[in-house]
Amino acid sequence: MKRLFDLLLVGITLPLWLPIVGLLALLVRVSLGRPVLFRQKRPGRHGRIFEIHKFRTMTDARDGSGQLLPDADRLTRFGRWLRATSLDELPELFDVIRGNMSLVGPRPLMVKYLERYSPEQARRHEVLPGITGWCQVKGRNALPWDEKLRLDVWYVDHQSFWLDLKILALTVVQVFRSHGISAPGHATMPEFRGNEDRK
Repeated sequence: MKRLFDLLLVGITLPLWLPIVGLLALLVRVSLGRPVLFRQKRPGRHGRIFEIHKFRTMTDARDGSGQLLPDADRLTRFGRWLRATSLDELPELFDVIRGNMSLVGPRPLMVKYLERYSPEQARRHEVLPGITGWCQVKGRNALPWDEKLRLDVWYVDHQSFWLDLKILALTVVQVFRSHGISAPGHATMPEFRGNEDRK
């Protein structure tokens, strides 16, 4: 049912979001150059690795030694707007069509975090990752890691069709409020360090 719901909703709304994706791709190309899409390996359901697709929001600026500059120095004004409106996430709709993601579920995080989760936190991978989720409508990146992961596991234990509808509706509200886009004092979100974060 969840997979069918994802495909139906994505398909029905395709005439609305596909032209926006095309326009944003052009704007990213003009503003940031190539590549237009940010691609990265992420763990999905049961930890299976897949490639996520988002619009680029940062430059590839590097320091004298060739290392990428901090996120705050590479995030452009246009990129900040894309993140504030969550429009950078639109290409993930194609990941939903491919079956790697769902509309609703825990956000797919970094592969290197897999070995840092506690057994309880690792349960977030019992379901497909989502474009939005319970954590996103409860505070997004403004929440500390322990709380974010606790909310992800709560969703795993309480997922239902009606909860997904509620989360989708609340996501629209969150997008207009532009709340919780980044953690306090960070351009995005600090790295999750597992046991170090639980001390």
